[in-house]
Amino acid sequence: MASSLKSTRFLLDSRIADAAEGDAKAAYELGVFFSTGTGGVDLDLVEAHKWFNLAAVAGHKPAQAARGEVADDMTAREIAAAQAAARAFLYETRRRAA
Repeated sequence: MASSLKSTRFLLDSRIADAAEGDAKAAYELGVFFSTGTGGVDLDLVEAHKWFNLAAVAGHKPAQAARGEVADDMTAREIAAAQAAARAFLYETRRRAA
């Protein structure tokens, strides 16, 4: 079980690192993980929306559709929280790159 948790953490960390480099597919995959509760993560629509939003902004068409689908099951406050989290991720990513 510990090995499974380590590989899950490694997968998430690598996808997050790729997304921080601008990889829209990685951000989309993170959105899928969080919107379905797969990949060893808990279902979290706010986190899913954040990742789909980041992928969508980078031009990933399936992410644009997925973001809308997830948003249908969220409150306005949850969407605002997801958007704020996406902005914070972009800010932190850019700050580290500078």
